[in-house]
Amino acid sequence: MTRGHDMAPTVEVKVLDPRIHEWGLPAYQTEGAAAIDLFACLDAPLVLPAGEPAVLVPAGIALFMDTDQMAALALPRSGAGHKKGLVLGNLVGLIDSDYTGGIFLSLWNRNPTGAAITVQPGERVAQLMFVPVLRPELRIVDEHSGTTQRGAGGFGSTG
Repeated sequence: MTRGHDMAPTVEVKVLDPRIHEWGLPAYQTEGAAAIDLFACLDAPLVLPAGEPAVLVPAGIALFMDTDQMAALALPRSGAGHKKGLVLGNLVGLIDSDYTGGIFLSLWNRNPTGAAITVQPGERVAQLMFVPVLRPELRIVDEHSGTTQRGAGGFGSTG
C-alpha cells in the first residue's frame, strides 16, 4: 500500500535546544506512526516524587503551523505511562496554531505513593500529534433542530 504524503501540510520546526540535533530531530519513527517523540530538554536528571505536583519541562522546539486548520496535541508516551506512571499533568497539551513559542511539557508522576520517577536529559517523554481543527459557527437556539436516538442520556445511559 502506498501512502500519499504529497498533500501533507508543512509545519516549520524551530530547534530551541541544540541537543535536539544529537538526540533526534522531530520525525515519525515508523511508517504508520501518528506522532513524533518529544524530548525532555533538561540539564540534569529530574526526580518526580510520587504524589507531587507536575513540573514543566521544555521540549526544545517551537512550531509555526501557518494555518488555523491545524493544531498539535502533546500526549503521554503509552509505555512510560503504563510501566512507570509518567504522564502529562494536564493529560493532553493543546498547542494552538497561533502559538509560536517553545513547547513545554507538564510531567507528572501519577503514582499516589511509591517510587519516584527519574527523567533523564534527552529522554523521550511525550509525543506530538497534529490534528485538523474545525471551527464551526456557533448558533444559539432555544431547542435543537433535530433529535437522536440517545437524546440527553449521559453517563452509563448506553449500558
